[in-house]
Amino acid sequence: VRIGIDARLLSEQITGIGRYTGELTRKLVNSSGVFFLYCGHPVGQNNWTAENVTLRVANSRSRAARMLWSQTTLPTWASKDKVDVFWGATHRLPRFLPESVAKVVTIHDLVWKHAAETMRPLSRMMEQLLMPQSIKLADRVVADSESTARAIVVEYPFTADKVRVVYPGASVFPPPKTFESLGKFTIRGDYFLFVGTLEPRKNLNRLLQAYATLDEPLKQKHQLVIAGGKGWGAVEVDSLVTQYGLANYVLKLGYVSEGELASLYAHARFLVMPSLYEGFGLPIVEANSFGVPVLTSNTSSMPEVAGDAGILIDPYSIRSIASGLRTMLDAERRDLLAGRAKDNAARFTWEKAARDLWSVFEEALEEKRSTF
Repeated sequence: VRIGIDARLLSEQITGIGRYTGELTRKLVNSSGVFFLYCGHPVGQNNWTAENVTLRVANSRSRAARMLWSQTTLPTWASKDKVDVFWGATHRLPRFLPESVAKVVTIHDLVWKHAAETMRPLSRMMEQLLMPQSIKLADRVVADSESTARAIVVEYPFTADKVRVVYPGASVFPPPKTFESLGKFTIRGDYFLFVGTLEPRKNLNRLLQAYATLDEPLKQKHQLVIAGGKGWGAVEVDSLVTQYGLANYVLKLGYVSEGELASLYAHARFLVMPSLYEGFGLPIVEANSFGVPVLTSNTSSMPEVAGDAGILIDPYSIRSIASGLRTMLDAERRDLLAGRAKDNAARFTWEKAARDLWSVFEEALEEKRSTF
């Protein structure tokens, strides 16, 4: 089987969906297929030296040029490469792929529909324009969670028979270093952790307001550590921290390496993820894989992913978030949840995700061949 993959995100700084694309592609190429990776500009070539993998690189400088390339040159390449299945790992399928190719698209979330105000206006417009087109073109639509699958069917009723859920996995991180290794970040003792791009959907403003309402001794004893690169939407964490009088209690680390993130997860008391909306929420599973419980939102996919290893809050209520923080800062309650964390994370592996996705490819291909 010849499989084409839209691998443009593999050339960019790794965030949630880029990690998803990389991890699944790495697992898929270990199977018996022949793979063609279509990249926007050169990816770390050393990662893809397998004999059954061919890279097709656009060398496009700008995002707009890469987008144009994906709708014009990419389908031409896919046609020349005689791919049987094409997988759009991120909401998109090239419009002019040959009719005979089985098309599979992964839809990670419907943020544009359910939390539109938290998106860049241009991104929102592109999603509204291109997502329906990709979903129509697809023979199978893959969702990251049951919650996202239901949302897709509500929005696009014609997909009811072709949506499949494939849960992402928890990445295998480098072994964590000692607590002392975190000294460079001026972490002084117990802390809880936020991981994510700093953008409106992640709800940092309300989290900081809720943290500010806690009693002084609780704040003294538990720092809030924020790890993640700057997103869009002018989420000025530094000025919010100053505004709420939290300068002594909050550490903003910016984008951290895989090794640093592993150590931060391993030594955190808990992860806090009060997002307004998530298609899956990888940090929940990542934290759980280190035996760390989570405080997360009662919306979209987060309850489904956190399982019995977390506490749920209303992300729109500062009082609810504050109450959740107080519960999590109680050692006995937290230890009970921590005891379930690794078992919860074990539900999500990239090996299982790759097997499930391969089954979707086979299903799409079988259906396509029966009509050709």
